[in-house]
Amino acid sequence: MKSMLIAFAFATALHGAAAMAQVKQTAPSKSGHIAVNGLNYYYEIHGRGEPLLLLHGGLGSIDMFRPVLPVLSKSRRVIAVDLQGHGRTALGERPISLVDMGDDMAAILKKLGPAQVDVLGYSLGGGVAFRLAVQHPAMVRRLAMVSAGYAQDGFYPEMLPMQAQVGAAMAEHMKETPMYKSYSAVAPKPEDFPRLLDRMGEHMRKPYDWSEDVKKLQMPVMLVYGDSDMYRPEHIVRFYQLLGGGLKDAGWGREHMSRNRLAILPDLTHYDIFLAPELPRTVLPFLDGKSGKEAWTGQEGKK
Repeated sequence: MKSMLIAFAFATALHGAAAMAQVKQTAPSKSGHIAVNGLNYYYEIHGRGEPLLLLHGGLGSIDMFRPVLPVLSKSRRVIAVDLQGHGRTALGERPISLVDMGDDMAAILKKLGPAQVDVLGYSLGGGVAFRLAVQHPAMVRRLAMVSAGYAQDGFYPEMLPMQAQVGAAMAEHMKETPMYKSYSAVAPKPEDFPRLLDRMGEHMRKPYDWSEDVKKLQMPVMLVYGDSDMYRPEHIVRFYQLLGGGLKDAGWGREHMSRNRLAILPDLTHYDIFLAPELPRTVLPFLDGKSGKEAWTGQEGKK
């Protein structure tokens, strides 16, 4: 079980470290820390254009997105944040809470200036993005959630006992992994790594079901998953249905089409989807408010 648990908790970081070795990092145009609700969040800003809040996955950092940042920031002002206890943001004394971090992101945005942003969140960051959109809907123009669910039962059943065992006891076994080495290289207090594992374990053991909150979302939402994701296909489809999608045929002229989108990317898992070139190609047209599709009924007379 221990080896399976380690593989679960750190596969994302291992994939990310391998990719990072081949990526030339670009310096942010601005970076620093912002004090919010008792925490000191690290952020970076890349590129110019419409603002895009970028939120990484659990036990990772902004660095997870280095391979796709150049594409995202080519046409966007990307505001990337290291979440509580991750990367260059200290853990603090608070529990890990998506609800609290959703409020924290709103406070960060208010201090940085944009009144409204598009949001792209992966895994843990997808949950934070969801809570931001639910709790501060006027601040989110469009929301893209990557490999994230709305309820604990969305995971495959065998994942739950693995998540339940995440804790400080794993820390010693991680000392030689790229995950721990990347954490210790940038964390304000590298000695907090066991505490971070404890907090993440506590977070993952708490049952949740936000299906009623899903129905409240008023902005356009895109859900993105790998075809071999850690979320059950039934959960993914139900998530889309709660958003109003997948309930009827779109019609010849797309007249019954939901404004929300669902993307299942082939040959990808939860642990590598954030690195995939297909990810920015999939989410950017949606975040830009573009469809790029024309109904068959509009093709008459065209050669």
